[in-house]
Amino acid sequence: MSETYPINIWINEDRYEKLKNAGLGDLPQERLAGMKVLSIPNTAEQRDTVLQLFPMGKFDAATTKTIEMLPKDVKDELFDLALAKKTVDVMTEFLARHK
Repeated sequence: MSETYPINIWINEDRYEKLKNAGLGDLPQERLAGMKVLSIPNTAEQRDTVLQLFPMGKFDAATTKTIEMLPKDVKDELFDLALAKKTVDVMTEFLARHK
């Protein structure tokens, strides 16, 4: 399996309920004292495209290998798309919307 470069979305109680109602309640992973994160995977090519489209974003190559510092509306859109599609594999559609 090739390496992925996730965008992590913090999940509060409201979002967690929405994920559970969509049948995705098992996807968030626990981090930092019980807080949950939903990871949206990216290929290396998708990572590079995201960073071109949203230049304020940063890639943490040193530790987490995650895409960070994206605007809230981008993460909200990714969350909503994951809910609608009932999967975290949404980057192809997300990037098609923004090209």
